[in-house]
Amino acid sequence: MSFFSPKLGIDLGTSNTLVFTPGRGIVVNEPSVVAISESDKRILAVGAEAKEMIGRTPGEIIAYRPLRDGVIADYRVTQAMLRYFIRKAMGRFQFFKPEVMVSVPTGVTSTERRAVVEAAIRAGARSAYVVKESVLAAIGAGIPIQEARGHMVVDLGAGTADVAVISLGGIVASTSIKCAGDRLDRAIADYIKKTYNLAIGDKTAEDVKISIGSAVPVQEELTMAVRGRDFITGLPRTVDIKTNDIVKACGKELREIIKAIRDVLQETPPELAADIIDNGIVMTGGTAQLRHFPELVLRRTGVKARVADDALYCVAKGTGIALDHLETYKKAVIAKR
Repeated sequence: MSFFSPKLGIDLGTSNTLVFTPGRGIVVNEPSVVAISESDKRILAVGAEAKEMIGRTPGEIIAYRPLRDGVIADYRVTQAMLRYFIRKAMGRFQFFKPEVMVSVPTGVTSTERRAVVEAAIRAGARSAYVVKESVLAAIGAGIPIQEARGHMVVDLGAGTADVAVISLGGIVASTSIKCAGDRLDRAIADYIKKTYNLAIGDKTAEDVKISIGSAVPVQEELTMAVRGRDFITGLPRTVDIKTNDIVKACGKELREIIKAIRDVLQETPPELAADIIDNGIVMTGGTAQLRHFPELVLRRTGVKARVADDALYCVAKGTGIALDHLETYKKAVIAKR
């Protein structure tokens, strides 16, 4: 390995992509969105610029996410997106090809893994490694995964919820479900549509979730004025939504996430289960920041939970640490080229 080969860790998420470089921290944090012109399939914008266009584009421009549920849905577009992010992160070191480590959901298939490695190499990486999100989230959250102790990590992103028990640097029991932030947004939009006859977009639903959402009912509710289009008159209208409305709206999705946590706990060997009761469950990812989520986990599983510091950036930080100490973490690498 040459001294000049720069390193990049990429947390390739359904809604946001983060790029981490050891020594500099997170250098890119942009939405995983690409805007394409329909007539000649040309890529017009990537990242933040493309996200601005969602829901606001003229007919011939489509803004969409090339990753669905954490895996590549459109190969060509993902490659273009990776190339943009790698270039942006490299800045003035363009002439050296970087070593890249990319995170993938825990339940990813070998074909999907190969697609990620291929896309990274084609986008300009010198070598590419793929590591499961749960392992990277644990490393980024500061969990000593090399120890012979059980640690449970729940990584809640936009597309997937990854639950894993890690011991001795490897995953002992895990599951990955396609129910996370995006599904919560959709549930909120559906609820507002059914209850108030109001159509709202994904972005508004996400704002509602972040501003007033909660995982358990609360005594002192927050209120938010939500604007949308009335289904009956077709005209704009505003309604007031309260926190407990959101709790009701997201009930089914939250139950699904809790069920995934319980399933993994049931598969965990008794010795490691005892460790998890001592250490608690560590939650990472953007969706983990939903108010009172750890409380819901405690109520439904009897195990205390906490949200990691910098929950949004745990996976990205984990890629950086793992790249710096490849020898230590080589057991965790599942595909490389």
